[in-house]
Amino acid sequence: MQLPQIRLQSTVARISIATTPPVQEIEQPPAELEIRQPPAQLQIETTPGKLTIDQTKAWEDMDLKHIFRRIEEFAEQGYQDWLAGMARLSEQGDELMRIEDGGNPIADQAKENSEPPMYEFNIGWIPSLFSVKTNYEPAKVHIDVQARRPMIQARPNPPLLRYTPGKVEIDLAQRPTLKIDVVNLKLANANQFETSI
Repeated sequence: MQLPQIRLQSTVARISIATTPPVQEIEQPPAELEIRQPPAQLQIETTPGKLTIDQTKAWEDMDLKHIFRRIEEFAEQGYQDWLAGMARLSEQGDELMRIEDGGNPIADQAKENSEPPMYEFNIGWIPSLFSVKTNYEPAKVHIDVQARRPMIQARPNPPLLRYTPGKVEIDLAQRPTLKIDVVNLKLANANQFETSI
C-alpha cells in the first residue's frame, strides 16, 4: 500500500562576511637637536727649573783663580809669612841673647836660614773630588682648568598618525528555501482526496 507522503526539502541560509582590516600608520619625525660645546679654559703657569753649577773650587785647584781671589790669598799668605818671620826672629834673638848657655846658635841659625824648607808630596787629584758643586731646583707647573657645560637645545616633533578604519560587509549569500511536496495522494473526486491530511 502506498501511503501518501509529504516531502520537505529545505536549503539553509548562508551569510557572507567580507572584512577590510583597519590600517594605522605612525611616523615619528626625529627630534631637532642642537649641541654646542664651549671650549674649556686652560691656564698653565710654569716656573722653569733652575740648575746652578759652581766651578770656583775646581778652577782654584787648577790654579786658574780670579784676580781678586789671588790678591786675597797673597795678602793672607804675606801676613802669615810676616808673623812666622817675626816669630822666627824673636826666637833666634832669644837664642843669641843666651849665647853664654853654650852651643853654637850662630851656625845653627845660618843653617836654618839658608836651607830651603822640605815640601811634602803626595798623590792628589786636580781638580779635587766634589770640587764642582751643583744645585737644582725642579720646575713647578700650575694647571688651572675651568670646564664648561655643553649647551643642548632639543625640539621634539610630535608623531604623525594616520588611521584608516576597517570595514565589515555582511551579505546574504544564499537565501533559505523550503520545498513541500506531497506524494501518493490520489483524488477521489474533484474536491476530496482519498486520505485526509
